[in-house]
Amino acid sequence: MPTSGAERVSRLVLDTSAYSYFRRGHAAVLDALARAERVLIPMTVLGELEAAFELGSRARENRRVLEEFIGEPFVDLLDTTASVARHYGRVFAALKRAGTPLPVNDIWIAATTLDCGGTLLTFDRDFQRISGLDHITLA
Repeated sequence: MPTSGAERVSRLVLDTSAYSYFRRGHAAVLDALARAERVLIPMTVLGELEAAFELGSRARENRRVLEEFIGEPFVDLLDTTASVARHYGRVFAALKRAGTPLPVNDIWIAATTLDCGGTLLTFDRDFQRISGLDHITLA
């Protein structure tokens, strides 16, 4: 269920690419964030960001900026729960049956989004293959 990105979103879930583009000041990402009531970050995304920080040359600065963002009153982290794991199992199995597997972390991000009833903001077209996932895919 793609969403255009022009409407107000109650729960906007950021994937790793969306956060990265936010940090670069991408206009469409900034617009989507401005229209969101809540901005949510799955733990899997947090892990991917930490890995990128470790591999980069500005880990301390990147962590400081991320911590400030997470500290905003409209931003929450999403835990990986048993309910998220059930969504993961269903999505993984459906993709495997269809012969269209995705990277494991993407499935966890999708499962977390499904579990919270959110809309995923991403630049990754692979998420379009997940049935029932509300998403905004930017170019």
